[in-house]
Formats: sequence, structure tokens, C-alpha cells
Amino acid sequence: MSRLRIIKRLWYIVDAKNKVLGRLSSNIAKYLIGKHKVEYAPYVDVGDYIIVINSKDVCVTGRKYKDKIYYRHTGYVGGIKKLTFKQMIMSYPNKVIESSVRGMLPKNSLGRMMFKRLKVYSGSIHSHNAQSPKVLEYL
Repeated sequence: MSRLRIIKRLWYIVDAKNKVLGRLSSNIAKYLIGKHKVEYAPYVDVGDYIIVINSKDVCVTGRKYKDKIYYRHTGYVGGIKKLTFKQMIMSYPNKVIESSVRGMLPKNSLGRMMFKRLKVYSGSIHSHNAQSPKVLEYL
């Protein structure tokens, strides 16, 4: 007899306005991994879908607004590029939350599947109303 389980995935929506980036990201990662569920196992992907709105209004504490640096490499010799948090939030507000959450997920194929269930929008409009997401208030 096979022990095939049907995983019920729910949709949640999170408003990132005036939320601290690290605390927000760790709670989002918890829901993507599925640690809030009874069925959680580290080798099974039981997480839910998360929609993040207002990513342009996320905040950081201390001097990180000017001092936090995001690095990337072009692939060419000497091709290191760096942007501060202030530049990233102005140019790519979605990537700030995505890179923070990605660092908190497992570094394997399971983590890549979990990351695909994260939907980030810089404004308050999203295209997932048909899924009727529940609001997560305490994040």
C-alpha cells in the first residue's frame, strides 16, 4: 500500500509596508518551507504560496539603508558589481525581498521549488485574486 499524501497548499498575502526586512523574510521562509504545518518533514515540500505586496516600502534598521551592499558578478574578469540597499530599493524593490528569502531557504532542489511559490509585487496590486489568499497580519 503506498503512502501517497495529498498536500493542500494555501495562499497567503503579506503587506510589507513598514515591516523590518529580516523579520519579514524569516516568517515568509517559514511558511514557504511549511514549518507551520503538522505534516512538516525536512525532506518533503509541504509549504504554501506567499504573495508579498508593497515591497518598495520595506524598511531596515540601523545604518543598513546606506551601508548594506548587494554584490553580483557579470562572469567576466573584474566584473563585480555592487549596489547599496538604497539603490536596490529604488531600482529593484522585488529583488530585495527575494534575495533575503532565498538565503533562508534550503540550498538544494527542494529549496528552488519552494522559492517558486514566492510572488513579490512592488505595489499593492497583484494578479492572484482568484486564489482568494488569506491575510497574514502578524508578520
